[in-house]
Amino acid sequence: MSNNEQKIKCPKCGESISIDDVLTHQIGEKIRKEIEVEQKTKEIEIANQKKALKEQTIKFEESKKNAQVEITKKVAEKLATERITLWKQAQTEAGKEKEAEKKMLEEQLAEKDIKLQKANDNELVLRKEKIKLEEDKESFEIEKQRQLDEERNKIIEDASKKATEGQKYIIAQLEKKLTDAGNTNEEMKRKLEQGSQQTQGEVLELELEDLLKAEFPEDEIVPVPKGKKGADVIQKISDRSGRLCGQIVWESKKTKAWSEGWIQKLKDDQRVVKADLAVIISNVLPTDVVTFAFRDGVWICDIKLAIALATALRMNLESINRERTMSVGKNEKMEVLYSYLTGVEFKQRVEAIVEAFSNMDEGLRKERMAYEKIWSEREKQIKKVITNTVGMYGDLSGLVTLPQIKALELPESKNGNEK
Repeated sequence: MSNNEQKIKCPKCGESISIDDVLTHQIGEKIRKEIEVEQKTKEIEIANQKKALKEQTIKFEESKKNAQVEITKKVAEKLATERITLWKQAQTEAGKEKEAEKKMLEEQLAEKDIKLQKANDNELVLRKEKIKLEEDKESFEIEKQRQLDEERNKIIEDASKKATEGQKYIIAQLEKKLTDAGNTNEEMKRKLEQGSQQTQGEVLELELEDLLKAEFPEDEIVPVPKGKKGADVIQKISDRSGRLCGQIVWESKKTKAWSEGWIQKLKDDQRVVKADLAVIISNVLPTDVVTFAFRDGVWICDIKLAIALATALRMNLESINRERTMSVGKNEKMEVLYSYLTGVEFKQRVEAIVEAFSNMDEGLRKERMAYEKIWSEREKQIKKVITNTVGMYGDLSGLVTLPQIKALELPESKNGNEK
C-alpha cells in the first residue's frame, strides 16, 4: 500500500480502512446489484417469451388441427357430391338402355300379337262358315225327309183307297214314284255335299290368298277366276329391286280323302303358266306324310305350314335368280342350279326352314313369359336401388350439407312459405 493512500478510522472498531477499498467495495456492490437486477429482468423476459412461444405453439397446433378437420370435411363433401353425380349418370344411362330394350320388345310383341289376332279372326270366320254349312245341310235333310214322309203317307193312303185286284198296275206305278222320289232325295243329298265341299274349298282358297298377301306384300298374288282351268293362286315373287324372281302355283284342297291325281293336274297347270314351283295345300295329307313332303315335283303341306313353306321356297327362288343373273349365258351353271333345286340338299334346307317356322309360335309364347318375368324382376331391382339411394342421401345429409335434389325433397307448401 502506498503512502499516498488515504485512510479513515472505523468508528466502531477503530481500525484504519483505506478509502479506495471502501469506494471499490461500494462500487462493486452497486454494480453487482445492478447486474443481478438486470439478469432477473432478462430472466423474466425470457420466461415471458417462452410462455408466449408456448402459447403460440399451442395456437398453431390447434389451427393446424382445425385446418385438417376442415380439409377432411371438404374432401368428404366433394367425394359425396362426385359419388352422387356419377351414380345419377349411371342411373340415367341404365334407364335409357332398359327403356330402349323394353320398347323394342314391346314393339315385337305387339307385332306378333297383331299377326296372331289376325290368324284367330280368320279361323273364327272359317269356323262360322263351317257351322252355317252344317246347319244348312241339316235343315235341307230335315225338310226333304219331311217331304218324303208326306209323299209316302199320301201314296200309301191313295193306294189303300184304290187297292183292288184290278188296280195292281196303279199300285206298282205309285211304288215306282216312291222309289224315284227316294233316288231324287239321294241325288239332292249328294249334290248338297258336293256344293258344301266346293264352298269349303273356296273359303280355304280365300284364306290362302289373304295369308300370302299379308306375309309377302311385295309379291303379286293373282287368284285364278272361278270356273277357269288352272291352279287356285299364282304367286309372282319379286326381290327388293322389283325384279321377277319366279312363280309358285298354289292349289288348295279341303276334302275328306287325299287323291294322287291332284299332283299330275297341278303339274299340268304349272307347265301352262310356266311356274317354277308347285304347292298343294290340303287339310288331308297322304298317309305317309305328317307335315309336308316333296312328291313327284310338287310340294305338299298342311295350311298351318303354308307360310313357312312359302318363305323357304321364296328364299330359294331369290337365291336361284341371283345366281341366274350372275351366270347369264353359262349353261353349265344353270345345270348346277337345276340340279341343286331338284336335289336332296335343297329339299333338306327347305325342310329345316319349315321346321324352324313351325317352332316359332311355341318359342314366341315361351319368350313372352320369360320377358315378363325379367321385367318384373328388374322393376323390383329398380325399386330397391331407388330405396337404397334415398336412404344413402338421408344418411349423408345428416353428416354433411349436400346439394338439394328436388326429387328427394318435400314439395313447397301452397301458401308459398319457405323454411
